[in-house]
Parts: sequence; structure tokens; C-alpha cells
Amino acid sequence: MTGWSVPAVAQDRPVEGRNYVVLQTRQPTRDARQLEVLEFFAYSCGHCNAFEPMIDAWQKKLPRDVIFRRIPVAFRDDFVIHQKLYFAIEAMGLVEQLHPKVFAAVHVERKKLDAPDQIGSFVAANGVDRVRFLQALDSFGVAAKVKQATALATGYAIEGTPSIGVNGRWLASGSLAGSNSKSLSVAEYLLDLARKGG
Repeated sequence: MTGWSVPAVAQDRPVEGRNYVVLQTRQPTRDARQLEVLEFFAYSCGHCNAFEPMIDAWQKKLPRDVIFRRIPVAFRDDFVIHQKLYFAIEAMGLVEQLHPKVFAAVHVERKKLDAPDQIGSFVAANGVDRVRFLQALDSFGVAAKVKQATALATGYAIEGTPSIGVNGRWLASGSLAGSNSKSLSVAEYLLDLARKGG
């Protein structure tokens, strides 16, 4: 028997309202011709840190018809800098190089990356031009992406991380699915549903 407590007939199929939720209002996606998966995460979140290697490996195997995007969430004003940090990393094409290192710095090395000076030292220690990075951190483009990310988190009614948004219509999470690894199975089910026009 799976971790879901569902009737025997539907054991392997995720159940709406129990393993995932349908959004009240459909959210915008980047490209209507492709399916979209959003990972809502926070660098301060221990569960996100543990989940990162798993979801990273999973997203690399997604079919070509799926766009995967990471959406940093700030539940408090003092974590907005972490949203900026991720989008600066993304803007400079350094996600592969730096994204997992930010998690390691925060959760393993216990570094505080909550001020531009600390972030500048962190990126410099990882071979990145400090001045260029801090310019990106403070750029209009990054500020615009933070606004969009916050709007998406609100639209998806994100209450905890990590959570997975699917195609502007559904939300899955470890707390709903039973575990973070099961949330990936739920996301795959929802992508199949989307392909079938569900």
C-alpha cells in the first residue's frame, strides 16, 4: 500500500484535494505551447535544502514539452534578499554553479547570506566577480523578477516550501503527497493530466 490513504481502486492515482489542490484562479505560464512546472523554494528552508538534489535530478529528465522554473519565496521581508540572490544567480547564468552552493552555505556552513556584503564575499569565494554580481543583485531586472515571483507565490497560495506548481492549475507538495519524493510523482501525474487536456 502506498503512503496515500485512498480507496483500494485508486491507490496509485493521486486524489484531488488530498494529494494536490486545484487552484481557484488559473495562473499565467511562460509559454502556452509548453507545460510548466514551478518549484517554490526558499534558501532558508531545511526541507528545500534536502529536496534540492532530488528535484534537480528530476527536472533534468523532464520531457522537452515541459519548462521547469525555480521560484524563490519570501515569507518575511528579510528573506526578499534571498529572492534577489537566486534571480541574480539566474541572470548571470550561474544556477548550476551556485544554486546548490547557496543551500550548502546556509545549511551546512551556517553562513548568513542576508546582506549584500555577505553575498558579495560568498560569490567572490566561488570565483564570481563580486562587483558584477552585486550590480545584478540590485538591478531593475532582478527587482522585476522578485515582483513576478511574489505574485506567483500569492496566486498559487503558497503556504510552505518546497511546493510544486503545475501548469498554472495545480499545486503539489510534500505535506499533501506524504513526502517530497512523492510530490514529484504527483507532479508527473498532473503533467499527464495536462497533456490529456485535464
